[in-house]
Amino acid sequence: MARLSRLTVPGYPHHIIQRGNNRQAIFSSVADFQMLLSLLDENAQKFGVAVHAYVLMDNHFHLLATPATAEGLPQMMQAVGRRYVRYFNDRHGRTGTLWEGRYRSTVIDTDRYLLACMAYIDLNPVRAGLVSEPAAYPWSSHAHYVGQRADRLVAPHALFWALGNTPFSREAAYAALVAQGIAPGQQEALTGAAMGGWALGDENFVADLQKQTSRRLMKSKAGRPLSTKK
Repeated sequence: MARLSRLTVPGYPHHIIQRGNNRQAIFSSVADFQMLLSLLDENAQKFGVAVHAYVLMDNHFHLLATPATAEGLPQMMQAVGRRYVRYFNDRHGRTGTLWEGRYRSTVIDTDRYLLACMAYIDLNPVRAGLVSEPAAYPWSSHAHYVGQRADRLVAPHALFWALGNTPFSREAAYAALVAQGIAPGQQEALTGAAMGGWALGDENFVADLQKQTSRRLMKSKAGRPLSTKK
């Protein structure tokens, strides 16, 4: 069976996951984390991609981003991936691949899943046992959203601005949202949709999205189709 093309639709938020090959580490030093962030910042601007949230883990990273064009996100990820591998191999005296194939991604329903996806991304280091709270982890966008630092890579989505009328109220509301956590079902849906490349949203969202792409958006239901013969 032919592999589905990657789902990329301009103007919609995309949840992206890139893993290290065989779950190997893709960061070995502070400089490595800084380099990837620098490459993301440079190429997000170059290719017109708004990065709303991110987290860099030891052997993978997540992004939540909205591309302005159909080509912007693939171009950004290709440029970042190639340059980072060259940097990493040169710096650490290694050769060969670093990534586990191509990045995985999906388009998500903004109203139902955008803020949940941001919380999901922020809570990755907590779920991994690296920190007790997301604000203690230095390699995510969480600190930007709770007012601990300004992060030039981050382009807040309109739903974040709608959380309050002042910076303090928005930061407090977002911190409370993340502290509340997300339901296991949402977590599984966000992971599964990104890894499978299936659109994540209700029937109306998928129907509207299907008008903009010929690519299949949902996983086929199990079972053989019923015969029409009588």
